[in-house]
Amino acid sequence: MEAAVVDAGSKLLKAGPTIPDQSPSIIIPTQMKRVLEEGSVNESSLSEDITVDPVVRGYIRDWDAMEDLLHHVLYTGLGWEIGNEGQILFTDPLSIPKAAREQLVQLMFETFNISGFYASEQAVLSLYAVGRISGCTADIGHGKIDIAPVIEGAVHHIASRRFEIGAQELGKSNPFSATYSLFCAGFEEGFQKEAGLCSSAIRPALVKPPEYMPENLTMYSAWVGGAILAKVVFPQNQHVTKADYDENGPSVVHRKCF
Repeated sequence: MEAAVVDAGSKLLKAGPTIPDQSPSIIIPTQMKRVLEEGSVNESSLSEDITVDPVVRGYIRDWDAMEDLLHHVLYTGLGWEIGNEGQILFTDPLSIPKAAREQLVQLMFETFNISGFYASEQAVLSLYAVGRISGCTADIGHGKIDIAPVIEGAVHHIASRRFEIGAQELGKSNPFSATYSLFCAGFEEGFQKEAGLCSSAIRPALVKPPEYMPENLTMYSAWVGGAILAKVVFPQNQHVTKADYDENGPSVVHRKCF
């Protein structure tokens, strides 16, 4: 079974098999519906549908809702069969807490019975998507902006910055307007003008998507990078296996995924 890549953002969840030159096969809102029952009147209960956001500003906040969403994505969307689950790579938000990473790997092995797990930070994966291992990424998401320098495939966390503002605040009328503006005419000129304010020892350059990268994939660079990385880590047995998890527990994820 082809490994799957999951990139769960605050607005959209992207998932699909590891085919880097194609869009994720599943792109759905990162939301779940719940029914609240409010007692009973004349032996009939009153119910109300509410919308739950499992991911808030890049981090999983409602694990029960996330479990339900992943169940739909894996078994209905990707066609996995219970008892024959495959391998999965998750994209990690910047500076994900260790406890959250452990909870995710525990969920995947103990609830979904996957055969292999890997996770890597979105900043690193976005660079992989454009053929780079070093650079500075600016990730404008629905609920946050992450600025992360990456050196030789590793995020330099001390110099990274997260801003608790995103497209939902920057583009109220269109949640994607702030992100799409990066690809509009005049952005490169504006970037070069601002870059000129840097020290003369620094010469920032804007990295454009490679010509071979379909234009529609630029919005999903972290997912694309994950699909590229999955083609390496799973065949070369660099991932967390079920045996690794059973022997060492959830903390094994910190030794094998970086």
